[in-house]
Amino acid sequence: MILSCQNISKSFAENKILENIGFHIEDCEKAAIVGINGAGKTTLLRILVGEMSPDTGSVTLARNKTLGYLAQDSAVDTSNTVYQEVLSAKQFLVDLERRIRECESAMPSASGSALEALMKQYDNLTHAFESNGGYVYRSEVTGILKGLGFPEDDFGKSVSTLSGGERTRVALGKLLLQKPDLIILDEPTNHLDMGSIAWLETYLINYRGAVIIVSHDRYFLNRIATKIIEIDQTRATTFMGNYSDYAVKKEQLRTAAMKAYLNQQREIRHQEEVIEKLRSFNREKSIRRAESREKMLEKIEILEKPSEVRADMRIRLVPRKQSGNDVLTVEDLEKSFGSSILFQQVSFEIKRGEHVAVIGDNGSGKTTLLKILNRLLPPDRGSFRLGTNVEIGYYDQEHHVLHGEKTLFEEISDDYPALTNTEIRNLLAAFLFTGDDVFKRISDLSGGERGRVSLAKLMLGNANFLILDEPTNHLDIVSKEILEDALNSYEGTVLYVSHDRYFINKTAHRILDLESKNFVNYIGNYDYYLEKHDALTAALKASASGDSPASRTGSGTPGREVSEVPASQAKENWKARKEEQARIRKKEKDLQKCEEKIASLENRNAEIDALLSDPAIGTQVARLQELTREQEEVTSLLETLYSQWEELAE
Repeated sequence: MILSCQNISKSFAENKILENIGFHIEDCEKAAIVGINGAGKTTLLRILVGEMSPDTGSVTLARNKTLGYLAQDSAVDTSNTVYQEVLSAKQFLVDLERRIRECESAMPSASGSALEALMKQYDNLTHAFESNGGYVYRSEVTGILKGLGFPEDDFGKSVSTLSGGERTRVALGKLLLQKPDLIILDEPTNHLDMGSIAWLETYLINYRGAVIIVSHDRYFLNRIATKIIEIDQTRATTFMGNYSDYAVKKEQLRTAAMKAYLNQQREIRHQEEVIEKLRSFNREKSIRRAESREKMLEKIEILEKPSEVRADMRIRLVPRKQSGNDVLTVEDLEKSFGSSILFQQVSFEIKRGEHVAVIGDNGSGKTTLLKILNRLLPPDRGSFRLGTNVEIGYYDQEHHVLHGEKTLFEEISDDYPALTNTEIRNLLAAFLFTGDDVFKRISDLSGGERGRVSLAKLMLGNANFLILDEPTNHLDIVSKEILEDALNSYEGTVLYVSHDRYFINKTAHRILDLESKNFVNYIGNYDYYLEKHDALTAALKASASGDSPASRTGSGTPGREVSEVPASQAKENWKARKEEQARIRKKEKDLQKCEEKIASLENRNAEIDALLSDPAIGTQVARLQELTREQEEVTSLLETLYSQWEELAE
């Protein structure tokens, strides 16, 4: 075991974030921490690395083990170049190499004991240099930088000129080069393109140390993780396996917990009804039974209602009107910035109902293409045209459709004045903005919150052609799944750019891969793309041919199988359901008859009591004996019926 986390609790003011968190990480284990935004994942990481103290509990790192941490805003030395900053992780080898060279320079002029001392020092230095990978460390630096998406031309760039995402990549490269026994990564894929993510996956899978990852990239977690630690409602639950294994087990547990909760609630209501009925019989034995049941009810440990899955947010995207079959036609489109050619002679078509994902490396021109289609940028050459009745709804990752000076409420009400205050509040509540949240200014929102507001406006627009630029950025896993469901049920057409491979796998009918300044067309989801990528790319280079008409038709997500229940089994299931329904109806009828008999006998009992109290009958001995015998029979029969009712009521 390399790390032990025991009974960790943390609160901020009255807000409890973590409560009695406990888990352990074994040597070489790859663990992922998952949970909704705000669940406390980053707080937990900061406690694990010692940047924050828990209120209670302890974290223990095994003796002589090293730990490396990549935060979302890891600091780097801006005075270095990219290469120098990553190389600084191997500073001890740089120093060893410098001392070896100094020894080599001093040897020609030394003699006697001084030479012997130099030779001994040289042997020690070269041994240490070799045993610590001194002959390969510079090639490791180059390999890691290229793997993380830095071309050699960028090695000499000053870190101060890099964007925030590029600096995070430099920090990641530096951390990987240090090779600690335990790597802790907070959202490591946020600023990587698909090629770099694939490289990082392979690197971490083969990494000899242990890894803890916080990430919303489900495809990444599927490939890397062997253990999932879920933070939910301040508590931690550990699941063995990757993300898909976790999702299946989580749903099974949630379903079982909800079923147990509903069954218990149903049983509690039933017992309360039985108790009330027994008391209404107003018999000593019935009252004792009611009291006994009340005591049993008080001893029941009430189950907590499980949290609803995605209960707070629902998105329904409905086109106002249907477009023509030809939604978008692009012909010979080209775009350059200075001497940098992004794409050239790009031609493709999109038909009604298709969901098309655009993928490619960072900087290849994907977002530029979307801006051209939205007439925010002009193309250098070529043209495009929209089909009949096409109405575009655009979601850009910079959220230019939002106005920073407005509140959330004003953002919606100004653009859609026909909506009532209640309708606006209900809409914002569907996107997790409740209470005073609706009066926050757009400029004060986080990236994820702005994304949700943009999606809310997109939903109101009723467009039939959605163009989305990185719609899953800053969304947690639950929100991504909600968006996936919305797009999969959307009857319009979708064109989007995304690096989220799991999201692409779930929603894309077709993929356009922007590679070598042109598009390669794949009719399928991301798994299909991976399967066919190498073969199709080679064929494209060999023939230099464009998309064939057949390739533009779209075929939906492949691999979907529909299993049918055999007719004989369906007949047996139908018969069993009918028999069960008949049995339930019979029990309900028997219970009703029993209650009617009880009511009739209780009325007769009351009549006998009245007769026995009549002075005119008090002198009729034979009549008194007859009434007394009848009352005893009625009482006995009532006792039997009370017991029968109780059994039927169960």
